[in-house]
Amino acid sequence: MNKPNPFEKIDLPGVKNIIVVASGKGGVGKSTVAANLAAALARDGFRTAIFDADLYGPSIPLMFGVQYARPEVAHYQGKETIIPIEKYGVKIISIGFFMVSNKSLIWRGPAASAGLAQLLSDTEWGELDYLIIDFPPGTGDIQLTTIQRLNLSGAILVTTPQQMAVADARKAADMFNTKLIQVPILGVVENMAWFTPEKHPNEKYYLFGNGGGQQLADQLQVPLLVRIPLVCDACELGDTGQTIFASKDRILIGLFENLASQVSQLLATTV
Repeated sequence: MNKPNPFEKIDLPGVKNIIVVASGKGGVGKSTVAANLAAALARDGFRTAIFDADLYGPSIPLMFGVQYARPEVAHYQGKETIIPIEKYGVKIISIGFFMVSNKSLIWRGPAASAGLAQLLSDTEWGELDYLIIDFPPGTGDIQLTTIQRLNLSGAILVTTPQQMAVADARKAADMFNTKLIQVPILGVVENMAWFTPEKHPNEKYYLFGNGGGQQLADQLQVPLLVRIPLVCDACELGDTGQTIFASKDRILIGLFENLASQVSQLLATTV
């Protein structure tokens, strides 16, 4: 692939909005939120793509059921161009497509940053309304490279209600609010907000505490976009390459439809 200047902005001229989905820690369902937000936007008629920026633990191919796919590489005027895999109306690119199955990616920070930049710049994204970037957990090289080299429209923070997750998400928020970065935070998604047994639909059990997402949103002075309950369907569908929209849970589907609607409205008002 081509080797872009490590300090040069990555120009994606056909992409209108780039949204990063971030969290301070792993295990909060960030990739589930990113994948289903992309699917929801595509269902709303928006031209949508998702970029899996978790180079060490890519999960987006599995969540879309395309883990065995291999993108085509086109050659044009001496340049190699990667053609994204497409499913559910979403264009998909992940380092997972280029890795040997069950083998880890052993890259130091600079190599990871360079690989990320190459994937972004060498992909033929075409005309897009939304490019969703699924960040790895934390505030490391991958996040900083993406923030510094792309013109981001905004960030969505994902947390569970527990205070440890909220504290780590606050650190991620601090990164976006740093004076030299200044990426607008669109809002907070509280995942695994409660658990409701299938046979007792009127009961709610707050397994990870209650109110953490609202607390974080209030501290950051941004909206709490949606509270998503802990639902077995979400895990099972993701493991079998299906989106939330294959679920029988109409409430769960409605939550992601609401999330996509809010995101599109927030960005429309900032244009």
